[in-house]
Amino acid sequence: MSKGYLCLVLHAHLPYVRHPEHQDFLEEKWLYEAITETYIPLIQVFDKLIEDQVKFRMTITLSPPLISMFTDPLLQERYVLHLDKLIELAGKEEGRTYGSPFHETALMYKQRFYEARSIFCDRYNRNLVSAFKKFQDMGRLEIITCGATHGYLPLMMLYPEAVRGQIKTAVDLHTRHLGRPPAGIWLPECAYAPGVDEILKENGIKFFFTDSHGVLYASHRPRFGIFAPIYCPSGVAAFGRDVESSKQVWSSQEGYPGDYEYREFYRDIGYDLDQDYIGPYIHPDGIRVHTGMKYYKITGKVDLSQKEPYNHWRADEKAAQHAGNFMFNRELQVKHLVSLMDRPPIIVAPYDAELFGHWWFEGPKWLDYLIRKIAFDQDTIEMVTPSDYLQRFPCNQVATPCSSSWGNKGYHEVWLCGANDWIYRHLHMAAGMMTELANNQPHAGSLHRRALNQAARELLLAQSSDWAFIMSTGTMVEYAIKRTKTHLLNFFKLYDEIKGNRIDEGYLAYLENTNNIFPDIDYSWYASQVDLPEVASM
Repeated sequence: MSKGYLCLVLHAHLPYVRHPEHQDFLEEKWLYEAITETYIPLIQVFDKLIEDQVKFRMTITLSPPLISMFTDPLLQERYVLHLDKLIELAGKEEGRTYGSPFHETALMYKQRFYEARSIFCDRYNRNLVSAFKKFQDMGRLEIITCGATHGYLPLMMLYPEAVRGQIKTAVDLHTRHLGRPPAGIWLPECAYAPGVDEILKENGIKFFFTDSHGVLYASHRPRFGIFAPIYCPSGVAAFGRDVESSKQVWSSQEGYPGDYEYREFYRDIGYDLDQDYIGPYIHPDGIRVHTGMKYYKITGKVDLSQKEPYNHWRADEKAAQHAGNFMFNRELQVKHLVSLMDRPPIIVAPYDAELFGHWWFEGPKWLDYLIRKIAFDQDTIEMVTPSDYLQRFPCNQVATPCSSSWGNKGYHEVWLCGANDWIYRHLHMAAGMMTELANNQPHAGSLHRRALNQAARELLLAQSSDWAFIMSTGTMVEYAIKRTKTHLLNFFKLYDEIKGNRIDEGYLAYLENTNNIFPDIDYSWYASQVDLPEVASM
């Protein structure tokens, strides 16, 4: 029996961005970059591990917006066009860099893009959800859900029906695409407030994650700290993030991603090369964007212009060393903890999936090395999922986690600050109005039902925590404000038309085509739950 457990968790999420009205919409490239640099490389790692018969267990969130975009025919087609352009660019780069220190890296990119196209189009028929479902069905991944649109749940608890709508919609979509209901959830931004777990329980959710202090500052001091879950009074388990393992991977200063041999993210040919050459491969309006082709390593604390050429073989060696170091530190951690506990400890190491490949180019390779080393080079730790641990150790301390998030300073400040606080009066108003509609029209006819369901979609899209986050960080603020206002205005217009019994079917059809997320949504999920009086026994 292993002395302890490692629970690796990857949170895969992107905001829902789909603009059929524009052929080249800048923000849609967030998805295309993530597919090429994170999700296909992760699929390659998992496929090769299975081919080599390497046992592993991991947890991954597939958020409802990401599942919806993965399975959208329009975005699938646009991604193939995006990839074809990258392949064309890589062919030109092969010639341009010939005889230079960058040529081998250019060849590496060319091979990666061809492999990405083959995996996306041929192996998985453009549907990456089917790839992750395969790993789930083989017992390698536990796939969990998230809020329907990553809504920041603690700031929505004024209207529990709105939280219930986020969770019910997420569980429904997850079950339809993955073939089974999710046992766990990644609370958006790891944000918890007392009462959220009661709604999770209603929807069959068995566990969630918090940041370290969410468990450590619970209503009762946790006997085993963050190295065992606690049960909320509702019976839903809370797992706390391990500080040490997080810093080693997250931090660009103290962690592995900042190593000088690794690829420099911010030096991209989309910005470096002449407009005449790179023009066809950036935005048609001439806006400079990342192409994903980067030829320099981090080098050190020097200006971008002084970076040295990237060598992917040396970076690969560093990834192997860092995987070994991470495993060694977890072994030491477990050996220390096991003497203090009456059960094997669990080390929960959650990360944003896009750290692996997109921000930290070598991340998928590091993960591959780590899994192989754990499988063959030690016998102290075992990879498990939260469900595995709860099945083996069903008895755990009961306490209520404290309100918390994994944002800066650990609470709600990032999503409720001077840059974004204006949104909440409108979101709360819309949530109350949606509940009113659901309560007053329990048996709506066909056209009214369509309008009510679309109103729920617009509310969900306006509630995305991504917009508040973007406003807080000061990047792409105009787009985040526009998305918030657009969905709210759509909602209020639909509300007026439904209440006035004068639904504009043309406008409704336009919204259904443009904002077509959650095709199976049911507006009745927003109805208030009425506690019926108990019937006295005879």
